[in-house]
Amino acid sequence: MTAAAKLPAVPWADVAAKGGIRPWVDAELARQGLADPGASASMSDAEKKAYKARRDEERRVRRELFRVAWAAYKAAHIVHLGPGVWWHDTADVDRFDAADPAKKQQDNALPALPDVEALAQALGLSIARLRWLSYHREVDTGTHYHRWTVPKRDGGLRPISAPKPQLKAAQRWIAREVTEHLPVHGAAHGFLPGRSIATNAGVHAGAKIVVKLDIEGFYPTVTWRRVKGLLRKAGLGEQVATIMALVATEAPREELVVRGKPCFVATGPRALPQGAPTSPSITNALCLRLDCRLTGLARKLGARYTRYADDLTFSWHGDAARAADAGNAIGKLLRAVTEIVAAEGFTIKRSKTRVMRAGGRQQVTGLVVNQADGRPAARVPRATQRQLRAALKNRELGRPGHGETLESLRGMAAFIMMTDPERGRAFMARIDRLAQRAGEAPAGGERG
Repeated sequence: MTAAAKLPAVPWADVAAKGGIRPWVDAELARQGLADPGASASMSDAEKKAYKARRDEERRVRRELFRVAWAAYKAAHIVHLGPGVWWHDTADVDRFDAADPAKKQQDNALPALPDVEALAQALGLSIARLRWLSYHREVDTGTHYHRWTVPKRDGGLRPISAPKPQLKAAQRWIAREVTEHLPVHGAAHGFLPGRSIATNAGVHAGAKIVVKLDIEGFYPTVTWRRVKGLLRKAGLGEQVATIMALVATEAPREELVVRGKPCFVATGPRALPQGAPTSPSITNALCLRLDCRLTGLARKLGARYTRYADDLTFSWHGDAARAADAGNAIGKLLRAVTEIVAAEGFTIKRSKTRVMRAGGRQQVTGLVVNQADGRPAARVPRATQRQLRAALKNRELGRPGHGETLESLRGMAAFIMMTDPERGRAFMARIDRLAQRAGEAPAGGERG
């Protein structure tokens, strides 16, 4: 076996200590006694033959040394992140950096992440593994996501992309340590501690007029470049923001079979996936200015405003509702919201815009908000409660149901409990009795 084949891997620190790849290769050749001494005209034929053999060996070892040094570099540097992604391994400062990034990071309570090495260490990953998770390919032979669709209320299909374990762990860290620390407006009620569909709907309980609008393609509209911009504004540097934005996004893909092998072809730009732990907190932070502007608009028109993910809700109460009708405030609101939402990089889905008055059912994020004496301000629709009551009665009487599982019934009971705790607990107790009769553990219990 030649000397070249026996060369072990080396840490990048050793290569960098010599001044880089070429100086390290030259130093290693000298150490092995393979440095070129140069030829002379006085050499005999035997000496020339030996010199040529030595030169051939030097070339083989040099190639191997360059391979080893380059592998060491790739183990310690990102190098490249795919087509369309600008990357340089040397951190720099440009006009997109926050004016005082250290203060921004401190204000947002973000961890100190001066470079990619620090990020990889925080995530418990090697540089090579971090590159693998964030690398963008237009056509890939594998995927970091499990994909499926769920039906939407309007009859369409919603694509769900659930990250696989290692990517999910990285996304959870980013959400917990970074994106959930970013400022969020008080009008936002989705995916926040102490906020829910109930708190969102409660703001509009008892309203005379409720206006609901929906943002079209909410998550797919938030591309990785928008995420990167948000992170840089928060005080993170170019490199760390780029990696985080790529880890938190993915392109929509179509699975094809090429030459008998599956390929996942990108059908659009990288954007926030529905199903990633990072997506809700990123959109809440990204919509800060949108929420500020819509809150100001609502105040100007005498209305209230909340946002739950992509659902925008406005309402008028009492005398303000009569003034809204008299001043054509609803028309002004719809025109202004469309303009503001477009200016913030989104689009209103006109087919889902609803104007609901007190004479008919007013429903906000799935809850009824019409004024009702002695009943919760925001409550689960009666049809849902009747459905749960009938399903429980059928099970208690031993009748066949409609495919409901105990877990799905518990989910409905928990939904009711959120707005009507007493009624929800009564439903949950009946479900627990059914579970015990079937030999299953009650909610919150341990299974044998």
